Amino acid sequence: MGGDGPVDESKRATLRRFAALGAAGPLARFSDSDGDSESDAREAIAGYVSTTPGAHFSKIRDDLQLGTGESQHHLRQLAEDGRIDSYRDGDYRRFFAAGQFSEREMVVLSYLRRETPRGMLVALLRDPSATGGDLAATLDVSRPTVSKYASELESVGLLSRDDGYAVEEPETVLTLLVRYADSFGEHAATLATEAADLVSYDPE
Repeated sequence: MGGDGPVDESKRATLRRFAALGAAGPLARFSDSDGDSESDAREAIAGYVSTTPGAHFSKIRDDLQLGTGESQHHLRQLAEDGRIDSYRDGDYRRFFAAGQFSEREMVVLSYLRRETPRGMLVALLRDPSATGGDLAATLDVSRPTVSKYASELESVGLLSRDDGYAVEEPETVLTLLVRYADSFGEHAATLATEAADLVSYDPE
């Protein structure tokens, strides 16, 4: 029994941290939070989704240490309350804070949540001249894997293969990578510090 204490306290701390973010969200007034553990879990999911847009069900459940049924229940309630949107990305349904993203941004974030496509986009933003072989070596994956994901990225308009590889809509990709860098891991966080030098934007 004593061994369960640290796990429970860790879970409680995680839920409280994300619940505070959820309660501070623009649509929090629609929640039925009354300070109990159920509403804490719901607010934690709302907070988590706001800081990790594009997360899929299993990641939300596992990172917040919730049960499968519990997670399904709260996500369903948040959707019914109009607090979250979702986007179907192949086998995954990905979740977003309601009204915060265009459909195009949801597509971009969905691919940024995939490790290899994100790595390819980050590498190409850093070095637009990178070849398929360069990407495979950088990401420690096979050339066929790079080719497979390059085809997927091209199909959704995030990559051009007309003359080598080139990131399409680099400003959008970079903006979302930088804005949510902490949720994407070390390479994205490093990229955020280099962002100003990677894409120049001329409003004229």
